[in-house]
Amino acid sequence: MHQAALMRASVMPMRWKHAIEPRHLKRDIHTALFFPGHGVQRVGMANSWMDHFPRTTSKLLDEMDSILGYSLSSIIRNGPNSSLNQTQNAQPAIMAVSLLILRILEQEFGFNIGSRVDYTLGHSLGEFTALVASQHLEFSDALRLVHRRALVMAQCTRQIVQESGDSHGMVALICEDDHIESLLRTVNEFLDPEAFYPDDNGHPPCPQVRVANINSPNQIVLSGSLKKIRALLVQLRQFGGHDPRAVRLKSDSPFHSPVMLPAAEDMTLAMEEINITFPGAIPCISNVSALPYKSKDDLKNLLSRQCVDTVHWWESIRYLHQNEGIQRWIGIGPGKVGRNLVGKEVGRVDAKGGGVWAICNPKEMEETLLALEQTEPKVQ
Repeated sequence: MHQAALMRASVMPMRWKHAIEPRHLKRDIHTALFFPGHGVQRVGMANSWMDHFPRTTSKLLDEMDSILGYSLSSIIRNGPNSSLNQTQNAQPAIMAVSLLILRILEQEFGFNIGSRVDYTLGHSLGEFTALVASQHLEFSDALRLVHRRALVMAQCTRQIVQESGDSHGMVALICEDDHIESLLRTVNEFLDPEAFYPDDNGHPPCPQVRVANINSPNQIVLSGSLKKIRALLVQLRQFGGHDPRAVRLKSDSPFHSPVMLPAAEDMTLAMEEINITFPGAIPCISNVSALPYKSKDDLKNLLSRQCVDTVHWWESIRYLHQNEGIQRWIGIGPGKVGRNLVGKEVGRVDAKGGGVWAICNPKEMEETLLALEQTEPKVQ
């Protein structure tokens, strides 16, 4: 029998709680759990998990539908793409499927997060998933928050498109390695900082372009009017000394830009209505500060600001790698969430994958668990 299959344990209760070892116990090897954001959704992304783990999968998907009050599970299974790609469906769907994989890892394979994971983090939307995994938020509260946030974000997008007449979205700029700081400086020189603030009526002005994500040593993401992003690219190439490759992302919304100010304001109100546990079972990294949350108020503030602020993803990775000694990185969720999200600069263990693994399908589950076992400290 496959070694990972021997690790299967009896199914735990449905409450999302982990067995936690005291935080003062030092581990010899440090591990982070990370989750993807918007754009990885696809019709049928839960099907392989349903085939292999029907009991656990059906329970979570039924729980999701009950919380939301409609059959999102049917859209995940059957589509159509036009429905799944709607922000209010895509975002809770991605979070739920990511947590479904995590629940299978815990309940079907006996993986103890509390004793084997030191930090959680998530890219944009994935930060909510990370907060559930680290027990700062309950699954039901986080799912409602994400759905509510997505509805407001979708409305923000419709409103700015109607007002400006421009299509909006997000474009990744890919440059040569280690040129990111120079590219960022040049981009910011071309941006009008006054466009980042609301006018006297409390509404954002017609936005220019915002740096939405700093993802790696060679990639940033711009958010805003696609017309103005194209104009900025012309400026970069003609006058800025940069010629990055531009890739349109799978989003029709300008996330992490001033357009989403109403969503940030609504999140501030929404988080007063839910239970937030602080500290959680495991520290979680903020997208905005690229540091662990410091308090319950810090969590509320930064999670609200995340709607409009830049996602400092690469800074988060560097912090965990350099300051916390993270050597193993486990990506959980639909889509490609391994080295595509963490990068080739981290991961320092002698095993297949080199310390960065992705669990996107059942085959990868057993492969990752085997690699983790191979990199566990040997008991003398």
